[in-house]
Amino acid sequence: MSTHIVIMAGGIGSRLYPLSTPEHPKQFLDLLDCGKSLIRLTYERFLEVDAQAHFWVVTSEKYLHFIHGQLPEIPDEQILAEPAARNTAPCISYACRKIALRYPHANIVVTPSDAYVPDRKAFADTVRTALAFTQEGGRIVCLGIEPDFPSPEYGYIKEVPGDVFVRGRESVRKVDAFKEKPSVEVARSYLAAGGYWWNAGIFVWNVETVERQLRTYAPQIEAVMDGLAPWLYTPQEQAELEKRFPDCEKISIDYALMEKSPDIFMAPCRWEWSDLGSFEAIDKVKKRRETK
Repeated sequence: MSTHIVIMAGGIGSRLYPLSTPEHPKQFLDLLDCGKSLIRLTYERFLEVDAQAHFWVVTSEKYLHFIHGQLPEIPDEQILAEPAARNTAPCISYACRKIALRYPHANIVVTPSDAYVPDRKAFADTVRTALAFTQEGGRIVCLGIEPDFPSPEYGYIKEVPGDVFVRGRESVRKVDAFKEKPSVEVARSYLAAGGYWWNAGIFVWNVETVERQLRTYAPQIEAVMDGLAPWLYTPQEQAELEKRFPDCEKISIDYALMEKSPDIFMAPCRWEWSDLGSFEAIDKVKKRRETK
């Protein structure tokens, strides 16, 4: 069973304007002054998970030159150019449909392109545990970050207490509910109660599971992909994508699938993480790096 990493890189990073702009968004910037862009750091972090993994990038047509320049290792046919911004559910459906055609037993990790995780080994251990758990049984795993302050900037995952799968020091737990970005007061109550984790937006599943789940909970998007399927890996693919993709419902994978399915689990993550979504978050990470 092969491992496939789908990097979502179509966002414009609007919270960091004017540092991040629609012409040059944050995933392609060296925000940490380390000589590498955030998407390059993401790619290298996942090499620690599986050095033989197949990498895919879904991005906007206008960002293709960044991908070619910063991730030259990824084959052109595995760089997918969205003709319109339709949020994460259509983006993920398209990438997983392409993977399914050539790799019908693939295990897939879907990830944002712009997070910061300094401990690559701990990260890799967690993702490998999620991959081991999702190989069979129709399971979907999301990664939950242990919160260190009551942030109103992140969605939260409420766990069902108790491990359902253990691999070494890592584990997987059942998800009770997803919570939208709360007020600071509500976030404080989450931390006080315990059992709440930040939603990192990283999802793990096998290709059969995600197609079945999307057909159940996002049938409109899957119908569009059914129309596109005969053209995948042909010279007409991009033209057909430009014709059909804008018809997809504009919806996040959280709303389309994760909040509806009863088959969602979470891998608890106790390593450092930041989505670098604000100037304060960037300064915080830089100060931590300087003291190490």
